Parts: sequence; structure tokens; C-alpha cells
Amino acid sequence: MLKVVIAGVSGRMGHALLDGVFADEGLQLHAALDRAESPMLGRDAGEQFGRISGVKISADVQLALNGADVLVDFTRPEASMQYLQACQQAGVKLVIGTTGFSEAQKAAITAASHEIAIVFAPNMSVGVTLLINLVEQAARVLNEGYDIEVVEMHHRHKVDAPSGTALRLGEAAAKGLDKALKDCAVYAREGVTGEREAGTIGFATMRGGDVVGDHTVVLAGVGERVELTHKASSRATFALGALRASKYLADKPVGLFDMRDVLGFAKN
Repeated sequence: MLKVVIAGVSGRMGHALLDGVFADEGLQLHAALDRAESPMLGRDAGEQFGRISGVKISADVQLALNGADVLVDFTRPEASMQYLQACQQAGVKLVIGTTGFSEAQKAAITAASHEIAIVFAPNMSVGVTLLINLVEQAARVLNEGYDIEVVEMHHRHKVDAPSGTALRLGEAAAKGLDKALKDCAVYAREGVTGEREAGTIGFATMRGGDVVGDHTVVLAGVGERVELTHKASSRATFALGALRASKYLADKPVGLFDMRDVLGFAKN
């Protein structure tokens, strides 16, 4: 049985991950972590589900990792970097669903993957993983005369923009165009912008309410447009994907993987 540590258990994703672990007979909740100032510390991790898990919520990362197989992290970049370092030291595998990392932080994750096995993806959804592949293929086919825009909406509490998933979709579109996203992305438009420059990839960000996550990639040509859309109505889809990724790492000693690896999708 895979021994799983969940980080940020008092958050929305932490709650969904705990629910997923309790429902999976192949997984065992080894430890539950939360921030040092959390009022949940010391309480049973199963309390909010009306059950006794025998696992107390703690802020002691080193103790939590002792004897664990994998840590699942959907927190914030600063906390994720601390979990990354702790997992390196303890030799524990890591699933990272956190978004908003800097390039330096992404480089640190890559470097750590030479010592431990890591699944790192901005979105753990099976549907979004499929969408990424479809966007790359569509951009490759519609590479002339079509303008690409990435539109996303999330709940009012999300702190990074564009979302990590939107950026990943932009990277897929850029790859289909044989470009690097940094060379063709347009993240904001205001005032007299002039005509749209051919070959660019635009981003539009919306925030409001309790939207879990909506993403649409528009490929607009003359007389037609293709729209590829994914809408998440529950965080359970991300939690189930992350736990699937945890199982994928069971026999991986080292390496950096994403959800396409987990799902067996071919990479171009």
C-alpha cells in the first residue's frame, strides 16, 4: 500500500485529496500537513469527513516524511520549495500541482528530479491533459491564417494569472507553431494596441465567484474558428489525477514526469 502525505490539508484541494485517499484502498494516509498557524493542527485528518483516521494534522515536515512514499503538494510556490527540499533530504517522491512558480523555482524542481522522482504538472486533470495534446495538434495544422487566444476563468481567491494551465496550453500552442511561448505571448492589451500581430498567442484572464477552472483555446481564422474547451466543475478531478500520479511514481526511482507520462500519452 502506498503511504501518502498530503500538504495543505485545510485548503480546498487538500480536502479533495484527503477524500480521494480515504476512498482508495490502494492508498494509506501516512501524514497530513498544514501551515504552522493553522487552527487544524492536532486534529484528526478524518474529522471533517466524520471518521477517525488516526493521523493528526501537523506542521512538522521532517516527521511527516519519515517512512512515507510520496508527498502530494497543491499549496503555494514558497511552501512547495520547502517541501521539495525536505523530500530531497528524505528521499520521498513528490507530486506537485502548485502553480505560479518562477523560472528559478522550476529549475530547482528539475534539478531535484535527478535525486527523487517527481510528477510536476499545472493541472492534474485527465481532460486537461488531453486538451494540451489537442491544442498542440490543432496549432500545428492551423499554423497559417489563424490567430490563437487562450481564455481562462477561476474563482476569486486564485492569486496567479494567467493560470498555470493557461500557460501550459499556450506552451502547447507555441510548440505546434514551432515557437517558444516567451517569444510570442501577449499577456495584456489596453488602449490603442494596433492590429493583432500574426503568430502571437494572446491570453485573457477572468476571476470571480467560485469557478473551479474554465479554459478555452480559440483558433480564429477567416470565416471560421475552432474552440477547444475544458470546464472543471469539481476539484475531485484534480485530486484523482494527482493520486493517480502518486501511484505512477511507485516504481520510479528518479526523474521528472508530467501527466502525459502518467496517462501514457505520446509526446511529440
